[in-house]
Amino acid sequence: MAHRAIQAMPPEFRAHLGPVVVRVDDYAKRDVLDGFGMTSPMQLSGLYTGRPVGIKSVSDSGAMPDMIHLYRQPILAEAKQRGIAIETLVAHVLVHEVGHHFGFSDDDMHWLEDQAD
Repeated sequence: MAHRAIQAMPPEFRAHLGPVVVRVDDYAKRDVLDGFGMTSPMQLSGLYTGRPVGIKSVSDSGAMPDMIHLYRQPILAEAKQRGIAIETLVAHVLVHEVGHHFGFSDDDMHWLEDQAD
């Protein structure tokens, strides 16, 4: 589903996603949740780790690859709770995390999502 969502993005965005790894795990790890002050693994459905496109530097060599984490169980639970297709929610979470790859903050992404609704 994540790969289909990426393929549905405009080519201008996809061109900058080549090195980004998409990883699916059941839940975020405890240290990740702790870093956000979250008490339940169901509170986090996606995460971008890495350096946004505009901040990259040649001195980044040897760093871990940029990664989009999708957390399966929270996504499944939210889709069921909201009564929406899993594919729709996966695409929504993925687009949100791609936004972080391009340097948008959570506030920026929420504002953009509100404009699209």
